[in-house]
Amino acid sequence: MVYDLVVIGGGPAGYVAAIRAGQLGARVALVEKERMGGTCLNRGCIPTKAMVESATLLRKMRDAHAFGLVLEGTVRADFAAIIARKDSIVSGIVESVHALLAAQKVDLLAGDASFLTPNQIQVVSQSGEIHTVDFTNALLATGSVPARLRLPGADLPGVVTSRELLEQQVQPERLLVVGASVVGMEMATIFHNLGTKVTVLGRQTFLKSVDPQLARRYRALAVRRGIAISVGVEFDRIEPVDGGLRMHYTAKGKPASVDADVILMATGQSPVTAGLGLEGVGIDTDARGFIKVDAYLRTSQPHVYAAGDVIGGWMLAHVASHEGLLAVQNALGGNEKMDYGAVPNAVFTDPEIAGVGMSEADAKAAGHEVSVARFPLSASGRALTMGEDEGMVRLVYDSESGRVLGVHMMGAHASELIAEGALAVKAGLSVQDVSHTMHQHPTLAECLMEAATEAACGESIHYRRL
Repeated sequence: MVYDLVVIGGGPAGYVAAIRAGQLGARVALVEKERMGGTCLNRGCIPTKAMVESATLLRKMRDAHAFGLVLEGTVRADFAAIIARKDSIVSGIVESVHALLAAQKVDLLAGDASFLTPNQIQVVSQSGEIHTVDFTNALLATGSVPARLRLPGADLPGVVTSRELLEQQVQPERLLVVGASVVGMEMATIFHNLGTKVTVLGRQTFLKSVDPQLARRYRALAVRRGIAISVGVEFDRIEPVDGGLRMHYTAKGKPASVDADVILMATGQSPVTAGLGLEGVGIDTDARGFIKVDAYLRTSQPHVYAAGDVIGGWMLAHVASHEGLLAVQNALGGNEKMDYGAVPNAVFTDPEIAGVGMSEADAKAAGHEVSVARFPLSASGRALTMGEDEGMVRLVYDSESGRVLGVHMMGAHASELIAEGALAVKAGLSVQDVSHTMHQHPTLAECLMEAATEAACGESIHYRRL
């Protein structure tokens, strides 16, 4: 049998693409060597958000008195129960993905895939069984894995990536996060809210993908709440000490150290391409090992496409899914370019941070006459009723046309609210369009309308800048 499409990798790019190909009537095989759902479903997006909800609820319960509530006894985290809840949610979603694939008659092959020829792969199962698969088109969606710093002691027990941290059954009393990245700060927030003493050390940047002003605001808030953060350090070595681990580093030219029970390496991702046999069939990769693709997501072999983390760029689950959908539609006769102009990007800290479109600096570099409108959540009636008044909306727009170029926000449910910003950027809406669109009251979504009103009219209704 010759498949119309073989997909290698069952993460958010691969399984979504396989489902769509099945919907389009193609004969599809999907190869996955581990558990369906990839990093996002099993070790990233879903499990961390399950833990975010537990941790954020615990933080709110500690502040119950502010809402006129009296809790009898001590509120504390039952870490084993939190992990069990997380695992149950993940298992349920994995089962639903299997059901969706089965409904589209996608053939699932478990094992490691490698190219034999440009139109044939072999799949080796864990038991050593070998299957040969012939295909017309292929999609490479093998994802990425956490990268580790290369320093003495990085292989000691207790030095983990996000994958191992999410499998811990005992809550660490002290957690050191190496890397002030999105993953690093999400994990730092979760464990801090659960009661762990958290230290974050970063080499150069703090949340570099976030609007700089919002990153500074969040960093100050995190420090006020008790997370120790230091950026601009050089790491030396890790050594075992009684009761844990010690990281030696240099800060501002002076040697320093910090002790922890667990050290999380949150220092980026590396593509999963080893063993695929790409070079043997003429599929090009860059210097870092990411697969090269064109605007249509074709590799150097025009019938082989690639999507998701394995091509680098925006390494986000929703981007991977979007790429997977576009790639498979192109493989089956389409001819559409990938558009990255309105990619929403959220950090699930507490409060959340999200952005879409251009930053103020990007807009200026692109030649726009740029203005920025702001609205603080402290002026939002809904935010005040929720006890979630930390944060603000920053709306970047073209001063001449009024077109919305970017939306950046920090606050409760920013990951949900950014969808309106993404629509505004994607559709080329103006600040007048957003301002004149009625928003439900009282809601957090009104904050975006208020910022747009300041941009369109010179002043918002419920906030006056002095």
